[in-house]
Formats: sequence, C-alpha cells, structure tokens
Amino acid sequence: MIRVDLITGFLGAGKSSFLLRYAGHLLSRGMRLGILVYDHGAVNVDLPLLNSLRSDRCELETLAASCDADCHRRRFRSRLISMAMCGYDRILIEPSGVFDMDEFFDAMHEEPLDKWLEIGNVICIVDAKLPDESLPEEDYFLASEAACAGAVVLSRVQLASKGELLQAVVHLRSALRDIGSSEDLNGRLCASDWAELTETELDAISRCGYRLPDYVKRYSGSAGFQALSFLNLPLGIDALREKTCELFGDPAFGRILRVKGFFLDAGSSYELNATEHACSIREAADSHGVITVIGRDLNENAIHLLLTGKQPILHIL
Repeated sequence: MIRVDLITGFLGAGKSSFLLRYAGHLLSRGMRLGILVYDHGAVNVDLPLLNSLRSDRCELETLAASCDADCHRRRFRSRLISMAMCGYDRILIEPSGVFDMDEFFDAMHEEPLDKWLEIGNVICIVDAKLPDESLPEEDYFLASEAACAGAVVLSRVQLASKGELLQAVVHLRSALRDIGSSEDLNGRLCASDWAELTETELDAISRCGYRLPDYVKRYSGSAGFQALSFLNLPLGIDALREKTCELFGDPAFGRILRVKGFFLDAGSSYELNATEHACSIREAADSHGVITVIGRDLNENAIHLLLTGKQPILHIL
C-alpha cells in the first residue's frame, strides 16, 4: 500500500513552502515521491514553486480545480488511480486552500483506490499571523482542515511576535469550537521556525497520522470563493505591487484574500505572493507570466480594468 499525505491549510498559509521542506526531507530518506498539486482557479501557479524538486525520484502532477465539484472529484480520483500505478513510496497532495476535506477521505475509501492507497498523514499549515477576525466561511475551512490534521504546523513563526502566536492559536481554537469540534491542539501543534526544523521534528511530522473528527459541515465545494487568472500582465515590479495593494485596500474590488503568481519585468522572472497583511516579490526561475486573484464577491470588471487597463471582452477564467 502506498501512503498518501495531505498538506492542507487555508489560502496563503504557506502550503507550497512547507511542501518544499517536507518533500526534501522525505527524499533525503531515500523515498520516491509523487506530488499532486491543484489550485483554486483555472491556472495553477503553485506548481512552478516546486519545480526544484523534480528528479528521477520525484514527479510532479497538476490538476485543474476550476470545474464544478462533481467533475473535479472524478478528475481527482482518476489522477490518484494513475499515480497509484507508478510505484511511489509516498504520494503528497497539496490541494486548494478552500478544500472540502470529505473529498479526500471519500476518494481514499473508494474502490479501487482503497486497495492500493492508504492515508498516511494530514498536515495542516496555519499562518502564525492570522488576523483577529475572519469571515465565517474562512474560519470554516481553517477549522475543518485543522480538525482532521495529525499535525498543525504554524508558518511564518519567525515573523510573528509572541502576542501574534498566541492570538493565532486562540483564533484557531475559536474556529474549531464554532464548527462544533472538540479536537484539542495539545500534542499536535508545531510552532518552530521552518528553517530550524530538525530531522527529528520532520520525522515526527511524517508520522503524525490524521483524525476523523465530528464537526458541523456548513459548506461544500468552494463555498463561493472565486479565482481570476491573468496571463502576461504588462506590469513591472513597482506597478504590480501598487495595484496589488490597491486590490486589498478597496472593498469595491470584493473580498480579496490572495494574489499570487509569476510575472516578467525587464527580461527577468519574479514571483508575487500577497495577502492582506504582506506582499512579497522575489526573483524566480519560472519564466511564464500568470497572476491569480482569489477571494469572494469579486468585481471581475473592476479587477480586470485595474490590472490590464482595459475593459474585459470575455468572461475571465
């Protein structure tokens, strides 16, 4: 049986960054890995972040998550069947940040997958700089993902104050109570700087397991979260940073939760990763240009006009 690990967490938590660290650890243990990545949108912008893992012992797969829920479940199941035939020691899955946990557990217990694959670990990434308040839909996904996890790993610990760390844990426990979950974080919370994670700590995470908790399921599918993708935007670093800040600062664009992707400026490739509280732009090896805006109640026309300078002609993917 091939063990399958799910690396989950709400939008912008840092799943891809953790996956890089975690997969590197498993590869150092001599494992052969298959990694499946899919995002909330028509264009996947997380996969290029993981390209450095590609080797004869690590293969990367992607799955489009922009179709309806039933279609996506069929595609997810089919992709797992094909990956089960490849002889991996372990499969790692990084889903969208607005992920229905039942989709994973249901697929893993369906024939013929239940004969080839077994659930290894569910690892939930939670931002150590969680805001004090979030929308109910956001807290639902945060809590449902954490409730099922064998390990809850805080990201950006090195950037958070002790007060912010405490507030993040308080926020998470409150969100768990709101969905009727009695799951305790004691014994499964990791609050270490990822750069300082020891091999012993990573080994422990790789054996953390998972939980099947009781909680009130309030939403299914993506619960109204939207993603707009833009190819080859004619914007340089300064202009894109300014417009990204404008998206988060003006409610007329909708509830913006994440802006991420890659873009070109003066012949060089850069990675953009922005949330309401931070905007990071750094050089990247990837050369294609795609920016994805994720949120709720998005004003597609206004966002398109801001980023492209033109009124949209067709509906944005």
